[in-house]
Amino acid sequence: MKYTIYLGLGSNIGNRAENIFTALSFMQSSLLIRIIKVSSLYETSPIGPKQKPFYNIAIKAKTNLNPCDLLFFLKRLEQILGRKKTIKWGPRIIDIDILFFNKKVLNNYLLSIPHKDVQNRLFVLVPLNEIEKNLLHPTLNKTIQLILKEKLLTLKKQKVKIIKINSDN
Repeated sequence: MKYTIYLGLGSNIGNRAENIFTALSFMQSSLLIRIIKVSSLYETSPIGPKQKPFYNIAIKAKTNLNPCDLLFFLKRLEQILGRKKTIKWGPRIIDIDILFFNKKVLNNYLLSIPHKDVQNRLFVLVPLNEIEKNLLHPTLNKTIQLILKEKLLTLKKQKVKIIKINSDN
């Protein structure tokens, strides 16, 4: 597979961990995405309306899909897993975002790569830093580790904690 991609996954409805692991399993079994690294699972405070905390992860993977086909595949996967359109930043059974696609920079009506909010979200930066701290953000020209270090104080209201999986989750 020729393209290296980084995805962020999150869930705050139902069995959050199971929703994320089901999405990973579906991706892997599709043969369209080969997962290379998976971060720990993090419980994170929501952005937007008052709602249950999210579980989030970041993954590094490979694919042969171009960015638009990858987006279409991931949005279809979200639908298959039960995601419904709600309010902006509202609760969701699964959310899958393309964070980085190779070193590509793309901004059109469908897709922004890198994801436009990578540098503003601890729930993205912390898991990404775990799996690829030296990943270079192609427009900011800074590593994930440096961005995280610079943003820790300004993003302090966002809560992120690593969790252990047990039967209660």
